[in-house]
Amino acid sequence: MRFYEYESKELFARHGLPLGKRGIATSRDEARARAREIGAPVVLKSQVLSGGRMKAGAVKFADTPDEAAALFDEIMPIVVNGQTARSVLVEEKSPISQEYYVAVTWDGRRKLPVLVFSDMGGIDIEQVAEKYPDHMSQTHVSTILPFTPRLAKEAIGATGVSGSALNRLTPIVSTLVEIFLAYDLTLAEINPLVRLENGRFAVLDGHIDMEAEAREKHTALLEDLGIEPEETRQARPPSEFEIAGARVDAADHRGVAGNVVEFDGDLGLVIGAGGGSLTLFDAVLKQGGRPANYCEIGGNPSVKKTCELTKLVLGKPGVEKIAVMMNVVSNTRVDIVARGVIKGCVESGRDPASTIAIFRIPGSWEEEGFKILERHRVEYCDRSVSMYEAAGRAVAKTRAQT
Repeated sequence: MRFYEYESKELFARHGLPLGKRGIATSRDEARARAREIGAPVVLKSQVLSGGRMKAGAVKFADTPDEAAALFDEIMPIVVNGQTARSVLVEEKSPISQEYYVAVTWDGRRKLPVLVFSDMGGIDIEQVAEKYPDHMSQTHVSTILPFTPRLAKEAIGATGVSGSALNRLTPIVSTLVEIFLAYDLTLAEINPLVRLENGRFAVLDGHIDMEAEAREKHTALLEDLGIEPEETRQARPPSEFEIAGARVDAADHRGVAGNVVEFDGDLGLVIGAGGGSLTLFDAVLKQGGRPANYCEIGGNPSVKKTCELTKLVLGKPGVEKIAVMMNVVSNTRVDIVARGVIKGCVESGRDPASTIAIFRIPGSWEEEGFKILERHRVEYCDRSVSMYEAAGRAVAKTRAQT
């Protein structure tokens, strides 16, 4: 889940990272008030869960409070990568002498966090890596041994930074690594981290992504930042469909039936089994299907919870069929899922036989589940049919309908 810039900076501030004066505004009067409190020229930034704000014209500069108020009205309607602003961050304008880039993210190949540092900030790090590799360093971080400032200093020094700048950057970079590890993040990024003309260092822009499964562990932090439990924050604000899915999952502690992501296809998916859900989603795409959603189901959700998820998916405009599929998961009762999806179809006014394109859930209580499906004339298959083939059958039925 992604944080807005102002939320990221609030977390940075709690850990002592250097930040300029700032305040959030949700109206032109608040923008004027924030600029007046700062008492200096300001920069106004659209708060969206996406990059590209400067290119879209959603970052503007104001010399006076009245100008800040006028620019607030200009920024709010601007669409940045399909998103409009939730609010505007009003921040002290800083005279810059040097820009740096620093981030901590996850290296999937090494299965370790990696610290990325560059003395060329303010531009895409991919561009630096391609054109100026000597100006970027990558340092892997242990998840077992304590992180020490020495590693941060080596990462910075590898790009040629030395002297006072090296010494003053080291605690900032070290703190960012500590934040990454403490809050189960998948990304902690500052771009740019700058040296000002007066010699001070400051965080001008920052972004944070947290592992979705870590939300419960960090409930207190999310509450303090005003992040609601149903906000999925997947590089954009959650849709109403996604918020409703989170509510379905939260309403009953038994199993998982939710964690939905909305797409614009016509085949509804009720899929699960950890990595199996991703495999099944990819299989639908590979077979030429158009998923209406991604979701996760498993761990023995109740009949009611499965029913509510099914109704949610069937309630999406354009969805006429659903595919109910899982990998081999012995801890999920097939009969419960079968009852739930059939009940969801019936309560949605749909015929289960024509609505459920395929049912492929091998697991416990399999025979009982298959008997339920037979009574309602729903096509099902066992583990002898691959996930890829099952996805193909569902896609073929959806195509035949259209």
